[in-house]
Amino acid sequence: MSVLRRMARRAQGEAQGDPLDAAQERRVRAVLALGGVPQADLMDGVQQVRLRLLERLARGDEAPRDVSAWAAVVASNLAMDWHRAKRRQDRLGERLAALRQSEHPSGEDTSLLSLAVAQGLDKLPDAQRQVVVLRFYADLPVRGIAAELGIPEGTVKSRLHMAVRALRARLHEDEVV
Repeated sequence: MSVLRRMARRAQGEAQGDPLDAAQERRVRAVLALGGVPQADLMDGVQQVRLRLLERLARGDEAPRDVSAWAAVVASNLAMDWHRAKRRQDRLGERLAALRQSEHPSGEDTSLLSLAVAQGLDKLPDAQRQVVVLRFYADLPVRGIAAELGIPEGTVKSRLHMAVRALRARLHEDEVV
């Protein structure tokens, strides 16, 4: 492709507000694909790169000196994030499958307790509900919850304590336990 044609395409993309030209988009797709991102998710990855560049420009940061290289690095990071999320999702699926297979008390008692706990969770403040779900349903350690939420471990422990106390009180009020 001639230099003039490339410049014209780039100008057309900039006029439409697209921060990536066609060659940069192809490079981003290639990096994502080589990074193991499935074909069906490639367009989402390209859009994420565009979004990050637009956010950078909207903040008033300078445009990268080499947009193509910057976009390739961002695409590579997105591919790694995709794999991390997939592994996390797979582990969660395995844990849920293990919970389903484990032996539970049968029948009505379990259903009643499950319903009461679900209703109790609905009544908790969002922050408390979040740590309870992450700790007891996603089986994350306190340290992991603190790291993921960006809060101190003591805050996680405090929220868990308050939430469990509130749930216990509710279950006793309802005479479930």
